[in-house]
Amino acid sequence: MELSEKIRAIEEEMRRTQIHKHTEHHIGLLKAKLARLRAEQERSQGSKHGGIGFELKKGGDCTVVLIGLPSVGKSTLLNRLTNARSKVASYAFTTVTLVPGLLEYKGAKIQILDLPGIVPGAARGTGKGKRVLSVARNADLILLVVDVFQPDQVGLLRKELHEIGARINSCPPNVTIEKRNQGSLGITATCNLSKLPMSTIREMLNVYGINHGSVVIREDVTIDEFVDVVAGNRRYIPAITVLNKMDLVNPEYLAEVRKRLDEDFIAISADQNMNLDQLKETIYSRLNLIRIYLKPRNGPTDLDAPLILTTGSTIADVCAKIYRRAAGSRYALVSGTSVRFSPQRVGMGHVVHDQDIVTIAGQ
Repeated sequence: MELSEKIRAIEEEMRRTQIHKHTEHHIGLLKAKLARLRAEQERSQGSKHGGIGFELKKGGDCTVVLIGLPSVGKSTLLNRLTNARSKVASYAFTTVTLVPGLLEYKGAKIQILDLPGIVPGAARGTGKGKRVLSVARNADLILLVVDVFQPDQVGLLRKELHEIGARINSCPPNVTIEKRNQGSLGITATCNLSKLPMSTIREMLNVYGINHGSVVIREDVTIDEFVDVVAGNRRYIPAITVLNKMDLVNPEYLAEVRKRLDEDFIAISADQNMNLDQLKETIYSRLNLIRIYLKPRNGPTDLDAPLILTTGSTIADVCAKIYRRAAGSRYALVSGTSVRFSPQRVGMGHVVHDQDIVTIAGQ
């Protein structure tokens, strides 16, 4: 039986199975099998066609993608945010390929990509959907762009991204799996498991051929969350919901939409250039970027071209971005909020803060 036929058979069985306490175990195994078969299908299709993504030369310090249905204003938004000149028209499917632009903000160079509009079934390949979603899946941040008159589009976008393996605005489950080639399989839970029986966990691992090693579960995970861990090919990506064309509605309408969606969003008008400064600041904030200013040992601090890193970066990360080899550096002198006095000598594991001034020394 072909992979596609096996997938359809499992999907049909899942549709026929009523979900209740007595079928949870069966549903869990079906979901594990389905995830494994879909991963096999993706690998098979990728090898046949040389990959399913657009050709992309990454640039800047990080990458943000605009994803949405056709004709929601993504191209106009890209042109407003960056130096790009994406084609704009009043009809659907204007953008038929990937269009990059560069947003320079607070010293950071943020690559923003305008992707072709997706349609229902994109994750299964409809309308170049897999190619579009594969780019979004590898981004640092996703902007879910929807028409202000069709805010429920965000549900479709989330569904298609979920099917391609992107987990929006969520963290990886606190589960560790260490595989071995021999020995027993040890499963340890450091919390009460109320959503997933131990017997189901063991059989789901067996579906993936994990029969030797150790599994440590540190939170009460659901079936879907455990499948994600076992599959091991999920990406957890921050996202911002953007409602475009706010100039066409009143504040009362936006308040009703906020209640209906039950999630936060930023209302903008790309055409009228409304709320774009707020959007830029939110993009920068959600990317968790920090600016590090470099100071030569016998020179002034370079305040014009900060080094852009992510929150939690260390002196070792600073060195790695500056030099091809950072092994020769043993310490640094740091001034800023990450130290108690300035300048202070710190080791390679020291975590830097936004706008710290760093002098690499000890080479």
